[in-house]
Amino acid sequence: MNVLVCGAAGWVGRAVLANLQGRHRVRAFDRSCDAWECVKDLDGPPPTSMDIIHGDIVDFDAVDQVISGVDAIIHLAAHFPSKKSEENQDDQASFLVNLKGLWNVLESARRHQVSRVVHVGSCHVVHPQGVFYDGGIRRQDGTLYAVCKRLQEEMCRQYYDAFQSSIIVLRPCTIVDARLGVDRWKRKLGSQGLQYESGWVCRHDLAEACRLAIEHEHIDFEVLHVVGTKEAGKLCNVARTCELLGLKIQGDLARYR
Repeated sequence: MNVLVCGAAGWVGRAVLANLQGRHRVRAFDRSCDAWECVKDLDGPPPTSMDIIHGDIVDFDAVDQVISGVDAIIHLAAHFPSKKSEENQDDQASFLVNLKGLWNVLESARRHQVSRVVHVGSCHVVHPQGVFYDGGIRRQDGTLYAVCKRLQEEMCRQYYDAFQSSIIVLRPCTIVDARLGVDRWKRKLGSQGLQYESGWVCRHDLAEACRLAIEHEHIDFEVLHVVGTKEAGKLCNVARTCELLGLKIQGDLARYR
């Protein structure tokens, strides 16, 4: 397939590119050459075997142009606002990148009749009221990032309801690298660093889920948790994810307890 990866230069994007290499023809889309510097020390320079295009996810024409001719899209582009809520009252980038950017992707995909969109959202694994998280239970927190992620998911649902767009929403929580033993900010995992969490998933397992999702031929719409810890099956619908997609979690996160 011809596969477009939006947000290709990021923490998850580089794992997705590595997973797709040699399996599909890839078009990597990100904002600028500078975007590739963030994890270059871990993943090396941009892959030369792929078509790399730079542009603004907020610009519909740029998105529409890069989507033309693709069979499937993996949408990873995201803006992370400040964790201090009092600093976010003037944050327009979160709304523009996370919401307008996703709308651009979904609307252009509809116009071009792209067969599958995989959107990587975000959700907790442990519900604050102890409810089992299935695809119909929305995240409960109210930070700016959480609101944007919930609205993204609703946008995907709406495009399926209105246009029967084939969309799979993947719900990771905390994305780490089990191979390198670090998180996206390169902090060490385990006793010498970050404390173990039930919501961890290795970025390479998430990348595998993305690939399996674009390759699946019979799913119309699903919202699926992707979590790498042993206890996650009792907390959220990760077992359904593994069953539907044929996903086998490979990241050994237990060693970081």
